[in-house]
Amino acid sequence: MEKIIAQGAEALLIRKGNQIIKKRISKGYRHPLLDNQLRARRTRSEGKIIAKINSLINTPRILKIDEENKQIVMEFIQGEVLSNSLDNFEMPKALGICRLIGENIAIIHNEGIIHGDLTTSNMIFHENKGEFDKEKHRFSLFFIDFGLAFHSLRIEDKAVDLHLLRQAFESKHFERWQDYFNEAIESYKTKSADSIKVLQQLKKVEARGRYKGKH
Repeated sequence: MEKIIAQGAEALLIRKGNQIIKKRISKGYRHPLLDNQLRARRTRSEGKIIAKINSLINTPRILKIDEENKQIVMEFIQGEVLSNSLDNFEMPKALGICRLIGENIAIIHNEGIIHGDLTTSNMIFHENKGEFDKEKHRFSLFFIDFGLAFHSLRIEDKAVDLHLLRQAFESKHFERWQDYFNEAIESYKTKSADSIKVLQQLKKVEARGRYKGKH
């Protein structure tokens, strides 16, 4: 049995047993030929990006990239959407999760992958129930939804990715966001190949945001 579990502007998420089908929605305002080409290209790109980093961080495993039907078939990840659970944890555990967020971002940035939509709504938290995963955590964290992801080694793009994370923390976890973000950044530093440049650029990105907010 298939069940729609989420619908966004670009895609439907359908659960079928232990699989998730992400199906890109046709846009009536686009020329049909262009629409087909765009959806096929974005489906292919997202699938390849997830497959590339799956051995480096936790992501859903790709089972099939179906360009003809503009859909990706992935494994269903058991767990909770992190945006709904992070603030319910005691602070030490919450900060441990944020450290893992920072590490994961640095790892994909080192591979030249920009997520493009770093929010806790695009992360799945899973308790390991007493077992330790490869990073020796009692929990696992999965990054999902790479629909806006792209390849880039530009310092600016990495800084903007971190700025999006800051905005997500601030809007969704406003009582603890500074602690969360600081912990993620400190962890990012330990794994990032060019953290000094990225964090310097992040300050400039944030300054631009403050300037725009005054006008």
